[in-house]
Amino acid sequence: MEEFKTLEIVRASPGSAVFHLRLNRPSSRNALSLGSFAELPLALASLDRRPDALAVVLSGAGDHFCSGIDLAALGSVVSSPRSLAAGADRGRAGERLRREIKSMQGAVTAIERCRKPVIAAVHGACVGGGVDIVTACDVRYCTEDAFFSVKEVDLAITADLGTLQRLPGIVGYGNAMELALTGRRVSGSEAKELGLVSRVFGSKRELDDGVRVIAEAIASKSPMAVTGTKAVLLKSRDMSVDQGLDYVATWNSAMLLSDDLAEAVSAHMQKRKPVFAKL
Repeated sequence: MEEFKTLEIVRASPGSAVFHLRLNRPSSRNALSLGSFAELPLALASLDRRPDALAVVLSGAGDHFCSGIDLAALGSVVSSPRSLAAGADRGRAGERLRREIKSMQGAVTAIERCRKPVIAAVHGACVGGGVDIVTACDVRYCTEDAFFSVKEVDLAITADLGTLQRLPGIVGYGNAMELALTGRRVSGSEAKELGLVSRVFGSKRELDDGVRVIAEAIASKSPMAVTGTKAVLLKSRDMSVDQGLDYVATWNSAMLLSDDLAEAVSAHMQKRKPVFAKL
């Protein structure tokens, strides 16, 4: 198992196809450092490559999920253009800043690029960059005491790592606009009402146990069907219905006739649990 400075990968249990990916800077409430943005895509690529990893649970170590971008990291990103001497090339400075932003965006988008479903388990604070991360996840759950905030507007920033692009499709355009303009706190129960999370658990322990059961259930299904479902849903998000139908027809023409289909049918006929090959 690869080791990281800002993250931790742990197998749920010996032989399990569920792996936990934890933001692991609890002393800073899992604030996202430049190292976090460098390591997140590496960790997800590692899990994507593992044939025995079929579902990923993304959570935070300590008392909070994620308190947003580390202000020191934010200062590092913006300091170079702001410190330019008079007459320096501001166009080139702006281009460097754009590359930094694009790199950080890519780190969050790596969650979507991972073929395996990524399930967010949120407790405590999920603020700013934390919201960017969970909106890129495939399914989201939280505790009653969790809270969410699109906080960038209070830092004089236009959120630029994915929240403004992904949140409207999850909670609706009007709700996303209101949350992004006010930066207000959203409780776990309101997050459920908005559709930001699928279920709210009473405690961290209940969240961990409940998400484990859900992740294990997903991991027990055909890996071809699960990865295909994620891929087609993400692709169809940006297509018309007709284009989406054409895409899934093409996908299944290549993937449908796998051994998983024969095993699923056989198991159903024999009234037993199917056993699928690793991905």
